[in-house]
Formats: sequence, C-alpha cells, structure tokens
Amino acid sequence: MQNFGDLLGPLVVRRTVAHLNLVRPVLPTRRRLVAIGSVIHLARNKDVIWGAGVNGKMLHALGRVGGLDVRAVRGPRTRERLLSLGVSCPPIYGDPALLIPHLMRVDQDGRRQKRDIALTHVPNLNDRETHGSVTLDPRSPLEECIDRIRRSELVVGSSLHGVIIAEAFGVPAVLIAPKHEDMFKYEDYYGGTGRTSFRVAASIDEAVKADLNDPPVFDPEALLGAFPADLWRS
Repeated sequence: MQNFGDLLGPLVVRRTVAHLNLVRPVLPTRRRLVAIGSVIHLARNKDVIWGAGVNGKMLHALGRVGGLDVRAVRGPRTRERLLSLGVSCPPIYGDPALLIPHLMRVDQDGRRQKRDIALTHVPNLNDRETHGSVTLDPRSPLEECIDRIRRSELVVGSSLHGVIIAEAFGVPAVLIAPKHEDMFKYEDYYGGTGRTSFRVAASIDEAVKADLNDPPVFDPEALLGAFPADLWRS
C-alpha cells in the first residue's frame, strides 16, 4: 500500500543530485543512501544516513544498527538515540522534504503560490480517516499531494509529512494526535526545527480552532551541505 511520504525520499534525492550537478554513483551499490522517514532501524553496515529518523515503535531493533555513516538526521531525539548506541552523529537536523520548495523552484511561477483551498486534512496512512472533500488520501499520487498541500490555507492531520510539506511551503499546519503512531517521530521533527513544544489537537474541529505553532527554524543550506555528494561523480 503506497504512502506519499514513502515516495518523498527518491524525489528529493533525484532533485538534489540534479541541483548539485552530480551524475552516477561511484561506490558499490551495497552502500546505500537512507534518506527521509523513520527507517534507520532498516539500515545496514556502512549505509549513509541523510535526514532519516528513528521509529519510536522500533527502538528494540536499533541494537543491531552499527557502522553507519551519518551526515544528518531528522532531529535531536534520533541523534541522542544513535549516540547512546555509539554511532557518531553530527548535530545537523532536518527532514529533507523541507527542501522541496527550494529544489522545485516553485516561486518562479507566481501562479503556483495561490492559496485556493481553505482546509486540507492529511491523516497518517494507519489512521486513514475520511472527512469528506477536506481529506487528502495519503495514497494519492505524490505530485497531487504536494500540490494540494501547498495550495491550502491550513493543513491539519496526523500525517507527519503532511505537516512537513505544509511548513516547507509556509502553510500553517496543526498536528492531530495519531491513533496508531508513536509520538517519537513528531517530537523529533519539531525538535529538529527549533521547537521544544508544539500543539497537538484531538480532532479536525479542534485543530482548526487551535493557536498555530511557531514556524520552523530551518537552514536549507546546512542540510544541502550535508548531502553525501561523494557518493556521486561530479
């Protein structure tokens, strides 16, 4: 079952490679790049980590993670967990999906900045609650999801990448408490964007009425600078 958040990694990596004028990988294919998502527990020895995070539901599986080449992680909670396991991890934070507006250059076309959708609800894939036309199915095509979110005046929901894409485009976003997800990844993302506390609503109605969180504090150049360009031939 496809989730739009799972497709963001390949999209961002492809666009970053093009942005940096890189071409084909020079290292053996067994050395993988792990980027975006709560997937570090799936990493193998010598894999390169760029902006990925720890899954709060898979902490028991981290004991076998070692020998990683970490360039950046989603947030401080992931870094603390890796350091506790003896994995070297620089304090460079951010989900690479935050780079999408920078990489897509959407600001070059004024028409792309219109906000003609009042409200978009993006549930986590495991929640998948539908509330009429305001709900964006996270299984929708990736470009459709990005377009809908950036055209919205407000985004609410339990999808972490729904929140991230919204904030990347400057769209206010309010997290709705997930029913089936651990809070680790949400705390990790907000912490990695300069926020030690954030509002969590219990429902769409509550989210619409809630005070907005502070906007993310994020340096795209730092995350781009941490991209493992050495895996490609320039």
